[in-house]
Amino acid sequence: MKKTLALFFVLLALFFPVFSVFAQAEEKPIRWVDFTVTAQALQEAASLDIAAHEAGESLSWTELLACYAAMHGGSFAAYRPGALRSLAEKAETKRCPLSDIAQSGGSEKLYLYYCRAYDAVLSGMLGEYRAVTFENGKEVMGEKQYGVCAAAPIAKGYSVTEYNDFGTARSYGYRRRHLGHDMLGSVGTPICAVEGGYVEALGWNQYGGWRIGIRSFDGKRYYYYAHLRKDAPYEDLYPGKIVNAGEVIGYLGMTGYSAKENVNNIDIPHLHIGLELIFAPEQKDGYCQIWISLDELSRFWAQNAIAAEKTPQGTRRAASYFLRADSPQQ
Repeated sequence: MKKTLALFFVLLALFFPVFSVFAQAEEKPIRWVDFTVTAQALQEAASLDIAAHEAGESLSWTELLACYAAMHGGSFAAYRPGALRSLAEKAETKRCPLSDIAQSGGSEKLYLYYCRAYDAVLSGMLGEYRAVTFENGKEVMGEKQYGVCAAAPIAKGYSVTEYNDFGTARSYGYRRRHLGHDMLGSVGTPICAVEGGYVEALGWNQYGGWRIGIRSFDGKRYYYYAHLRKDAPYEDLYPGKIVNAGEVIGYLGMTGYSAKENVNNIDIPHLHIGLELIFAPEQKDGYCQIWISLDELSRFWAQNAIAAEKTPQGTRRAASYFLRADSPQQ
């Protein structure tokens, strides 16, 4: 009997890691994300994460936000400055993980859900990077830094008015919801990549006009930039090309709402920017697409507006850009 039990525990020790891998592999993809984190909460969480990193400690901003969300039903409507700091201090005082704090005041299941959801939204916006600048036309690589490395989509110094009508009805072609964030400006305003990634879509779309689709390096986010300028919508791009956060990728315009290419059928010049989350391959173009509101994220990105310099060819390039540690160009 003892030998049988001993053999059982040996086999359990050998195969438990395998079972764990299968359990993780079978984790179901998230089907819906209602991202309501405010710009203020994002900034506070990022600051705490950065401060902890500088002190040689570990504090994940996404886990901190997930802890708050689990304790408040996913809502940040009543968020007050210092709330995230209090959670971080409580975890440090009790010497326990944030999951324990979330479980004591909310739900561990919700905490785990928000950890996955917020990681999908934010994982490419803070981390290690190098700032790349230009000197006499040549790129100069800066020292390694740790911090926010997502760029504002409108180049620094250009006037922009933001219009948040995410989820409102649209009727051109067919009745649907507006799944993006509109940034009104002048035709020709340089558009910068919010995050680095691979150019996945390029060309004409009858709804978005000239548009660019960029997939993040980790594959979790798809950025959609639409209604770009007529005749010269974007810089030297092609499918598969690597772009980095802050680089000029195109120019604001008013193209779209036309089956015919290169037509201005949008009444007001603006950039339509959308962000789709992808937890499974079938979600990308399927019926379970997850697009989130960018109103608060846009306010968060605004801290990193990048200037666009004129090149000898008459185009624009970023005065600097963020080269993340996970970029294939590192």
